[in-house]
Amino acid sequence: MKLVLAGGGTYGHVGPLLALANELRRRQAEVELRAVGTAEGIEASLVPAAGLELVTIPKVPLPRRPGAYALRFPGLWFRAVRSLGEFLTDFAPDAVVGFGGYVATPVYRVAAARGLPIIVHEANARPGLANRWGSKRAAAVGVAFAGTPLPGARLVGMPLRPAVATLDRASARAGARELLGLEPDRSTLLVSGGSLGAVNLNSAVVGVADRLLASGAQVLHLTGRGKAGAVSAAVSGLAGSERYHVLEYLERMELALAAADLAVQRAGAATVCELACCGLPSVLVPLAIGNGEQRLNAAGLVQAGGAEIVADADFADWARVHLADLLVDDKRLAAMSEAAASVAIRDGAARLAALVETVVAS
Repeated sequence: MKLVLAGGGTYGHVGPLLALANELRRRQAEVELRAVGTAEGIEASLVPAAGLELVTIPKVPLPRRPGAYALRFPGLWFRAVRSLGEFLTDFAPDAVVGFGGYVATPVYRVAAARGLPIIVHEANARPGLANRWGSKRAAAVGVAFAGTPLPGARLVGMPLRPAVATLDRASARAGARELLGLEPDRSTLLVSGGSLGAVNLNSAVVGVADRLLASGAQVLHLTGRGKAGAVSAAVSGLAGSERYHVLEYLERMELALAAADLAVQRAGAATVCELACCGLPSVLVPLAIGNGEQRLNAAGLVQAGGAEIVADADFADWARVHLADLLVDDKRLAAMSEAAASVAIRDGAARLAALVETVVAS
């Protein structure tokens, strides 16, 4: 089986691509895979690091308004389509699997023109432009959240790394805390706004750091690249500041998920699915910009009782009143953990791989 996997730009596109690739290689020793992305996105480092060959194309997001980029777009589009055509001729895949974003759009269009089967995976509850177009021409469509409005969509969940999808927090907690330098028996808050961080989350939690530490808790704060210095400086003079652990980024995110009793995070699709899989109670603060997909991503987890949702503009005030109390409320957190786990789909990679295999076999 020979497949092209198209996705890039954000971890929400690249993460499930890599998880699917890992699952396909586990299932079929002879599978041949190529990923399509750009030289500028995070896929440029993550895909080769996973042992997968990356074919790069120019970055060609569809223009949304008149301007200089709109004038350059036809030339960029032609270059991307031409290079894709040459690559597909040489590689001769059985199908393409797209994960959305601007990388997927030209792949879908070239594949459709050549009659290649297309499989679409949509991570967000509100699909993007590329997958809306691709799904109309797809042989199969898999979605991470029930109710995602794409034609013929099948609920497969989110393909996740096995280290997260199979995480047992209870058994992994002690080891994770030891590896991260955390105390073994303290209530632990995880704060993360993703690899780039979220300034509003950082500042809001720092604003209540004195209350969190006074409660006897400890904090693992993943600030995002370039943002650790400001957070460290803000908490350095507080009583108990040795219990406020600041890192820019953590490659092994499963350690942070295992160590925590409560998480404060954005509501990206992968984040929501990871929290459900490991049954980690959370306070979700959707990104205030975009098309509102983060609030929709969080809806099922919130409705089940596994998470609180707070608007970005309200989070600092909410945290001042509620965060410390929630962190040390063991009974409430236990109920939230059970509720979060109840909506988890832990075999998303296997489900999507089976969908791909069915399309290729037919």
